[in-house]
Amino acid sequence: MENIILEIQTREEIGKSKVKDLRGKGFIPAVVYSEGKNSLPIKVSHKELWQLIHHHRVESMVINLKTADKKQKDKPCLIKEIQYDPVKGDIIHVDFNEISLTELIKVNVPVSAKGEPAGVKQEGGSLEHNLWEIEVECLPTEIPQDVEVDVSQMKIGDSIHVKDIAFPSNIKVLTNPDAIVLSVAAPIKEEVAAPAVEGEEKQEPEVIKEKKEVPAEGAEEEKPGKEKK
Repeated sequence: MENIILEIQTREEIGKSKVKDLRGKGFIPAVVYSEGKNSLPIKVSHKELWQLIHHHRVESMVINLKTADKKQKDKPCLIKEIQYDPVKGDIIHVDFNEISLTELIKVNVPVSAKGEPAGVKQEGGSLEHNLWEIEVECLPTEIPQDVEVDVSQMKIGDSIHVKDIAFPSNIKVLTNPDAIVLSVAAPIKEEVAAPAVEGEEKQEPEVIKEKKEVPAEGAEEEKPGKEKK
């Protein structure tokens, strides 16, 4: 397991206005949640967190939170949630979950495709990525960074299921084994409309009108409700 360290500081800034000032100073408010303990408000460097996110797949990676206090041990954590500003896209808040390195945990591991399928390269098909993550159970120190699948031999109509992927014996797969991860689809054929015949005019549908009966000359039209004498 790669040792990822993120420096943190305890946070006393609570409240909307104080948190806004905190962000203006280059920090991101965050909270560490621990089972059986009170949550811990902290703040992290905006710059350091962005660098961590851009260089690692932090969704399934153990991050060791380190304080300046040497008496405090590092807190191994998983990122629970990252909140982004809906307009600017900046990170505005982070939730961490403290974990035990000796207890099994459930995490989602990203899936990546390796190579170019023969069905795409030679037959013009397309690679369909049906499942982007696979849920596994393992120790935090044994979480795979990703699940790499070789797709170079796949032809049109071929599929790779979860059960087709080999995992180490220390990894328990929780996702449905019959779920399709990757597949190669045939190229889509465009339907071409039949060309119009030259000189042929578009015919309007024939409208059939009901013929109205004309009474014979000299005959009096019978009105409803009037009896003949």
